[in-house]
Amino acid sequence: MSFFNSMFGNSDNSDSKKSNLNWIPLTNLAQLDDIQTISNVKPIVIFKHSTRCSISRMALKQFERQYDLDETVDAFFLDLIEHRDVSNEIAKRFNVYHESPQLILIKNGKAVYDVSHSDIDAEALKSKI
Repeated sequence: MSFFNSMFGNSDNSDSKKSNLNWIPLTNLAQLDDIQTISNVKPIVIFKHSTRCSISRMALKQFERQYDLDETVDAFFLDLIEHRDVSNEIAKRFNVYHESPQLILIKNGKAVYDVSHSDIDAEALKSKI
């Protein structure tokens, strides 16, 4: 089975734990207030990930390979299966349509850029910061 895991990825939900990226786990609604406040001085990225979706896992891994904005933005990781309430509030509060996987850039308390699936690209994100 390890051959298939190395080819196609493992189906466990520890994607965020294996990353070299300094993800900030997004696990509760109160953090959204903090995100809005912080985004007035520093851009915030939210990556919404479904641990049950292989497309989401591929988008996450690709993004993590490309990402090199550690000092420029704070990056939050949302496991939307575990925290669907937070995902729903993101859609409502930042006026974005819920998708998974999804990358959202928050500046000055508002979503200024959001993409999903194959459109998630760290280089494209850089041009929006």
